[in-house]
Amino acid sequence: MTLPIVAYGDPVLRKVGKEIDAEYPKLNELIANMWETMYNANGVGLAAPQIGLAIRIFLVDTTPFADDEELSDEEQNALNGFKKVFINAKFEEEVGTEWAFNEGCLSIPDVREDVKRKDTITLTYHDEDFNQKTETYTGLLARVIQHEYDHIEGVLFTDKLSPLKKRLLKGRLSNISKGKIKVDYRMRFPEMKKGR
Repeated sequence: MTLPIVAYGDPVLRKVGKEIDAEYPKLNELIANMWETMYNANGVGLAAPQIGLAIRIFLVDTTPFADDEELSDEEQNALNGFKKVFINAKFEEEVGTEWAFNEGCLSIPDVREDVKRKDTITLTYHDEDFNQKTETYTGLLARVIQHEYDHIEGVLFTDKLSPLKKRLLKGRLSNISKGKIKVDYRMRFPEMKKGR
């Protein structure tokens, strides 16, 4: 089932997600709905807060990036078919050189900005079968995971922009929270006027 994606301005996007256990109600159904919602919106990642749940789960499928001609063969291969669910993820370390990449977010449609992030991360998480894993990722893979991880920490990519950039975006962000934007997927807007 395709769920509505929560728009910028909704308080749930600012909550730090709670850990869940294997007994979380209808977990498999939730994960299936999240995949369907993400693909319907042409996303490469989706976190539970983006569908209104303040819990520590996100999923990533970087396959669409694998066609990018500017990436090395090695990076294209790493991205192709990379599809994972991360539950109760916790960063062990973020290291390496900071680099900028143009990011967007399904909760903040039509806003894309360069964000600097470190190029290597190590994190511990549970997969959808609740097997615990600790893995290291680099490059674009690391970035997509960092972006989604931020969501379960109540952080948005716009928080990482300069004060000037934030001021320049203020009007557009306000319009998004009011629903004054055209999107081709279902969204829930926090400040949209209810019909009388």
